[in-house]
Amino acid sequence: MITNVRFTSDLQPTDFLDYRSDEVQDFVERWAPAGANTAIQRAVSLYYAVRDNVRYEVYGADFSRSGMRASQVLRAGSGMCIHKSVLYAAALRAIAVPSRLVLTDVHNHLASDRLRALVGGDVFRYHCLTSVYLKGRWVKATPVFPKILCKLYKIAPLEFDGLTDSLHHPFDLKGRRNMEFLRTHGEFSDLPYDFVVNGLRAAHPRIFADTDYLVEGSLVTDAVTTLARPWQHGQHMTRRSA
Repeated sequence: MITNVRFTSDLQPTDFLDYRSDEVQDFVERWAPAGANTAIQRAVSLYYAVRDNVRYEVYGADFSRSGMRASQVLRAGSGMCIHKSVLYAAALRAIAVPSRLVLTDVHNHLASDRLRALVGGDVFRYHCLTSVYLKGRWVKATPVFPKILCKLYKIAPLEFDGLTDSLHHPFDLKGRRNMEFLRTHGEFSDLPYDFVVNGLRAAHPRIFADTDYLVEGSLVTDAVTTLARPWQHGQHMTRRSA
């Protein structure tokens, strides 16, 4: 167990990273039980458990305080990048691995025409990933986009080995530019809830159905109805890579 005082705030349970909850404890026990495996092996196992077993969905996402807790993300079984990164950060702390949340602004990722219209363009504010302390250094991990959704949107899934950064999808499977980091807001030991939610409401007001929830829809449906038209998807990619 890591006991270095430098990481105290990166190991503690918080209101959002509530890793002492039954839900998070059960999740960790299922996917990364204590035993012979190393901290890296357990961290990697949890990465893939969050990435592929918690559905990624923008539409209908719950941005209430309770909805952003790791335990509630597990109860809901789905969430956006922020929800899934909160869950992964909490699960890491449950196995005594320091973790932080990283907030960034990015050019488009897994976006359809409808989502671009709701967001107001190709720039997505407050994309979230995690920073993980393993083998004496911090590495970035993005346990967000599951394999099945990556296949629909024709991008390679992000892998993580616990030793090197797993950051973003710079190109799709046809070599077209797909995602670019524009700005990093910082790394945080807990979710800065008001900063993130107020920022999202200001940057992307059309995507909120009400105070706490995003508009309803389905990324899978969007993929079938919009991105299945290769000529149109290609036009979007061409404009971004110009």
